[in-house]
Amino acid sequence: MPDLNGFDANTVEPVPSFDPIPAGQYVAMIVASQDKTSSKGHTFLSLEFEVLDGPYKGRKLWTNLNLNHPSPETVKFARAELAAICKAVGVLKPTDSVQLHNLPLLISVKCVNRKDTGELQNRIKGYALKAAATGQPQQAPAAAGSTPPWRR
Repeated sequence: MPDLNGFDANTVEPVPSFDPIPAGQYVAMIVASQDKTSSKGHTFLSLEFEVLDGPYKGRKLWTNLNLNHPSPETVKFARAELAAICKAVGVLKPTDSVQLHNLPLLISVKCVNRKDTGELQNRIKGYALKAAATGQPQQAPAAAGSTPPWRR
């Protein structure tokens, strides 16, 4: 058995809840990015966001952009999402995803059920300039139209 001699739970903060944060708008920034490969062999850009203030400060959210995908429609939507991110952080012609890191922006977050488990999870559904922030997370407006293929 592992030796826990010397461990004192009074000196360590417990792991916070990983429940989804409420739907709304949050000031956040991209803190990490990497190219990943799907189980079907196409690459995608994975972006990690961190909430910067309010009661959910420090919480992480992720989005994947299918910039290299067999479906032209999926690529089109991913490029549109990347354009929204670039405009929100003021980097219009990035040559590397690291250029998008550590720049505050406003993200709109919604809660959706996972297809595989039915559990509630967060999904980033929009990006805006940080100047559009109102200071408090707000209920995001309902999306009109159908869900794009990369979000289903």
